[in-house]
Amino acid sequence: MLIKNVNIIYLDKIEKGSVLIEDGKIKSLNPSSYDTNEIIDGEGLYLSAGFIDVHIHGAGGYDTMNGTFEAINEIAKNIVKHGTTSFTPTTMTVAVEDIHKSMEAISYAKTHGTDGANVLGAHLEGPFISPQAIGAQNPNFLQRPSVETYNNMVSGFEDAVTSITVAPEVDGALELISYLNSKGVRVSVGHTKATYNEVVSGIKAGISHSTHLFNAMTGLHHREPGAIGAIFDTDITTETISDGIHIAYPSLRVAYKTKTTDKVLLITDAMEACCMPDGKYSLGGQPVFVKDGAARLENGALAGSILTLDKAVKNVFDNSNYPLYEVVKMATYNPAKHCKVDNKKGLIKEGFDADLVLFDDNINIKYSIVNGKIIFKA
Repeated sequence: MLIKNVNIIYLDKIEKGSVLIEDGKIKSLNPSSYDTNEIIDGEGLYLSAGFIDVHIHGAGGYDTMNGTFEAINEIAKNIVKHGTTSFTPTTMTVAVEDIHKSMEAISYAKTHGTDGANVLGAHLEGPFISPQAIGAQNPNFLQRPSVETYNNMVSGFEDAVTSITVAPEVDGALELISYLNSKGVRVSVGHTKATYNEVVSGIKAGISHSTHLFNAMTGLHHREPGAIGAIFDTDITTETISDGIHIAYPSLRVAYKTKTTDKVLLITDAMEACCMPDGKYSLGGQPVFVKDGAARLENGALAGSILTLDKAVKNVFDNSNYPLYEVVKMATYNPAKHCKVDNKKGLIKEGFDADLVLFDDNINIKYSIVNGKIIFKA
């Protein structure tokens, strides 16, 4: 396949050119000759590495916690239409055996592939979080952080865990963080009432990321810098739900300026109502009501989002002064690094996986290409 006359989004620039794809990989950039009849004329379009969503619970009426390959596959098919070519299905604070069941489905999808976006592994959001920063999680299923409980949750599927969200101040958390770090699992601070010092202690134990910045964590006060202060004052990465609902745009701009676009990932935190009409849905077994673009529990708490990554990119581009390639980096290369696949995904580079998206000036997705195959065409 050849994609020609297209504006190629690199890490630090945008240049017109062409890309040759062969055997699921990017064979060459601006080839002088080629042998293919499959040609996409990208005139007037942008070509980006495929978006990678490291925090997403569901889409299209399906949830990771359904615990089936079908659910993961349907999520993958829905989000690929919005430019997401890889993701980490995200679990909730539910019963340990239910998390284990979801791990089995995620592991299967990672190994055998899907009909949409690639599954890179699981993000476990809970159950080792603070009861005081529960958000839309279910307090009835909180667990004391322990290596034994973690191993029970993921038994047989350890290799399919990419990341986990932990509240570092909870008793037993530091020992678990240290253990997870030694196993190569990305540990993220989130759903926490930790002080600045408690977060820093967690970072020293092995935390390298923070879950949905600003949401469900202690805020920045000039005398109590809190979790936000620790995130801003260290070099760990973070992620933002850039839907204009979870975080006001001025706060987003402050965060990007402070952390720089090298340290931020765009995520959706989407739930099953993503790509669906307004109405009543579920998240981790709790009823969620979707109205006017916001998903909320009965008590009014935000319950994930219905955001898609194409919209997140557009929102940030429209509400900041960053060039398009810097915004796209937060949805491609940064999450690839987070998932430790930046040696093959997240960039348009020879030898890399041909996970690519073409979109117009308004970030409307025209093509999604996964492993060198057109999976979606507008």
